[in-house]
Amino acid sequence: MSLRTGPFTAVALAVAGLLLTGCAGAGGEAAPPAAQRSASAAAGTGSAGRPGPKAQIVRPQEIPALGPQTRAKIIPANEQAVVVVGDGPDSNQSVATLYERIPTLGWKAVSEPWPAHNGLRGWTDDHYVADHRSPIGVFGLTDAGGKLPNPGTKLPYDEEELFDAPGTGFEGEPLEGSFDLVVAINYNREPGATPLDWARPLGAEKGGGIWIHVDHGGPTQGCVALQRERMKELLVWLDPAKRPVVVMGDAAALSR
Repeated sequence: MSLRTGPFTAVALAVAGLLLTGCAGAGGEAAPPAAQRSASAAAGTGSAGRPGPKAQIVRPQEIPALGPQTRAKIIPANEQAVVVVGDGPDSNQSVATLYERIPTLGWKAVSEPWPAHNGLRGWTDDHYVADHRSPIGVFGLTDAGGKLPNPGTKLPYDEEELFDAPGTGFEGEPLEGSFDLVVAINYNREPGATPLDWARPLGAEKGGGIWIHVDHGGPTQGCVALQRERMKELLVWLDPAKRPVVVMGDAAALSR
């Protein structure tokens, strides 16, 4: 016996079909189940399978001149860095740039590159007395001083007449005034003492008295020398609360 459907039966079947398939959106597509929507979101795709917006990963900026071995010597507490990059391993010409670590963003240059001098014979990773080379490495900057009054630095500052520089440099230039403003580089010295302190933890043969000081227009015994106005800027900028360091060496050595 065949079943005949009347108008009422046809309407009932249509309603049942809608209940089984769910409501269609404006475009005629059925809305995906909640589990499917969640899976699409996790996969970064839209409801139609198209790629959705991806989260942006911002990597902190690094100091561009430095390689991984050098960067590893800078600890998270160091938030200021004076980066001195030599022209070559045997060159006494270099460039200094100030960098500051900005939270979440990384390192940012806060000065123009400044011309500088370093040791007469360039750089070394095994410095010793009278080799006329500047030591390569990452060293703390904790103490300052000079013949002139404190220009406004937050570092402990020792104003003393003993910061005297008589005589002439390697190129016959007068040295007078070179130690008017200095920052001690913590190579073979006791941090927290005046730059004039003669303590040498590594032994006297490993040298010491390595400073950042006023440029006299020629190569140094092993120090880093900046123009007088740049020295003033440096001293005012340095903040012991930011654990400043100097990162110094020839370009090839620092890029390792």
